[in-house]
Amino acid sequence: MILKRLLSTTRKLSYSYNKITAKHSSAVEFTAVKNMSTKDHILSNEVPIVELECKSAFDALTETEKLYAHYLSQASWNGGLIVFLQTSPESPVIFSLLFKLFSGQSLEELRESSLKQVEKDDYTSFLIYSAGIFANAGNYKSFGDSKFIPNLPVEKFESIIKSSIAYKNDKYTLNTLWNNCKDVMYSVSDKEKSLGFWNEGVTTYFSSNCTIKDANVVTEFMKKYGLEAYNCRTFKSLRNDGKVMYEIKLASVDIGRDASFMLPDTEFEGCIFTVTRGDYSPILVAVCDNLSKAKEHAANCFERHMIDRYIESFTTGKLEEHKDGSRYWIKDKGPVIETYIGFIENYRDPAGQRAEFEGFVAMVNKEMSKKFTDLVSLAEGILMKLPWPSSFEKDTFLKPDFTSLDVLTFASSDIPAGINIPNYDEIRQSEGFKNVSLGNVIPASYKQTKLPFLSQEDQDLLIKYLVPAFEVQVGLHELLGHGSGKLFQKSKNGKYNFDVENVINPLTNEKITSWYEEGETYDSVFTTLGSAYEECRAESVALYLSTNPEILQIFGHDGEVAEDVLYCMWLNMVWNGTAKALETYQPNNKVWLQSHSQARFVILQVLLEAGKGFVTVKETEPGQELLVSLDRTKINTVGKEAIGDFLLKLQVYKSTANQPEARRMFDKYSNVRADPPFPWAEWRKIVLAHKQPRKLFVQSNTEIKDGKVHLKTYTPSAEGLIQSWLDRHRNNSDVLKGLLELSESDQKYFKTLSEN
Repeated sequence: MILKRLLSTTRKLSYSYNKITAKHSSAVEFTAVKNMSTKDHILSNEVPIVELECKSAFDALTETEKLYAHYLSQASWNGGLIVFLQTSPESPVIFSLLFKLFSGQSLEELRESSLKQVEKDDYTSFLIYSAGIFANAGNYKSFGDSKFIPNLPVEKFESIIKSSIAYKNDKYTLNTLWNNCKDVMYSVSDKEKSLGFWNEGVTTYFSSNCTIKDANVVTEFMKKYGLEAYNCRTFKSLRNDGKVMYEIKLASVDIGRDASFMLPDTEFEGCIFTVTRGDYSPILVAVCDNLSKAKEHAANCFERHMIDRYIESFTTGKLEEHKDGSRYWIKDKGPVIETYIGFIENYRDPAGQRAEFEGFVAMVNKEMSKKFTDLVSLAEGILMKLPWPSSFEKDTFLKPDFTSLDVLTFASSDIPAGINIPNYDEIRQSEGFKNVSLGNVIPASYKQTKLPFLSQEDQDLLIKYLVPAFEVQVGLHELLGHGSGKLFQKSKNGKYNFDVENVINPLTNEKITSWYEEGETYDSVFTTLGSAYEECRAESVALYLSTNPEILQIFGHDGEVAEDVLYCMWLNMVWNGTAKALETYQPNNKVWLQSHSQARFVILQVLLEAGKGFVTVKETEPGQELLVSLDRTKINTVGKEAIGDFLLKLQVYKSTANQPEARRMFDKYSNVRADPPFPWAEWRKIVLAHKQPRKLFVQSNTEIKDGKVHLKTYTPSAEGLIQSWLDRHRNNSDVLKGLLELSESDQKYFKTLSEN
């Protein structure tokens, strides 16, 4: 039935795009388009694919722990399918097409039949594109949010499909799926090149008739009624009476509106707001089912209560239940199996508030965790070294659990190196949080890394110390970056969490005059600025505190080695700000597509502004090469002073909810200028010429055989990555069917602006 509906609306997905029409496409046309505008929107056949190794950590688990990890992983992978729906309208259809195609025969058989139709390079491009769709949970890069398209002509892609056993066995299904996504799969109009509001990008967090102005109205409504946006999407329509209606749709299994926490339809600023439930319902059913099975193998009451609350939240759509689950989670100290699941990070919402689904399962690395525990034990004293008055620091440092983890499962669009969660302000500020460093991600991330724009001496040193330097950076970034700083707030009863009469703004030497009003959060106040600003603050904290020898000693670095690690940490920051950050800047609309990249570019500008020869960037070969250098003798003087002054401003503006001043400062440093002495707009062309493809991770699977859980690993290749996805979803036919049904029902929200 779902395929009949899809067939009846063939090319619905592509009517909102400037198409490269498939039936008129040719190799010549494809090459011309590729040379003109798409070279930065393909995945190279040389993209590095690396294994996320976790076997030794998994093998050390007991059978009960393995069962707990298995069912949590199943819940995470099920929920991870939601991300395809959150990425772009076409992503679920492309995924369904590829999954159906690969499932119809072995990869060896598909290769054999395909190579009778296409050249080896074209088949490799097909595999790389497919692996990229799986690894990024859609057709937009997880780091940078730019679209990627197949690196082979459309007719060759089609010939691979039609040569397959899967196609011979089910032509109807494969034709339907292919016809519904092939045009948009190849299309790279300006609007499609990156994620964003529909007037300049693509998003599924809002309907296609929504702009930033609509988002601002929705934000004000949600503030007034105490709603947070983590687990919702927003769709706009016009009622028969001419009034604009905004539907705020909560993610939940339940569909009815009879729950006590649901708001009735409400008029606000002349618009009607309706809150509904049932988004992603078929997928969340499977998530809750596997969470229930995991609960049977939980180690303690905290884990059982945590899972109960998560199930309740995913069932009802009530975010407060997920918050309560997070409260139990932070009380579960030092678990053997660490996990977190839900709508967590809001990087990809163009309004900066709605969150992508994420679920991870990992085993604790005891040796590395000991270093983080030592860091936590000294944290209160270290926090006093930060460049703001004690009144701008939390009243009490809530010592978190800080562990190094070997990831078994990370289901989302990307795998970070470290995490500080939960992201709920009221919990992180006054109840606690956890930090995790994903220990097996860090070394895997730096395999096969090339380092342009550095002297040979700096390259050699950075290659040697990059992993230990990044471990220090992640530890400080997560624990003392995201874990520091107070938000001045006014509560419901009119009381303040600070001394209104005596807290002095160190930037003005006057009493503070702004704070977070009732119902406001950091996300709702800083909105689109929030993610990059906070990542910049955390990175700056890491740099500033790294100059303390006692911190480097905690990580086992003394003497000359400590000096080299410190130097590599600062050098890596300015190198990233130059060699990597500009890859994610979009010059046609002056938008940064990745929060961490923008943060590192901003820090680079701050350090360049400090002058005194501390950081230099020069064009050594016109239009071809840059050279980045840093004077290591000035880290503790020029560098620390510059970052300290900048960090003070970052924190004061954040603490006092002074978003206008924060934006003025941040926009100044984010500006990609064209004029000397640092013509970044021109240098971006050099950066892109040296661009390296981002690594794809192959993750293991767990399976139950003869009552025991076994780990299944895969070769680090496109075939290995694809096979891992086939194995983890082979028995999930109901969930995959639900994914396609949800995609089809979403289409009415994603029409072109001209059609609304």
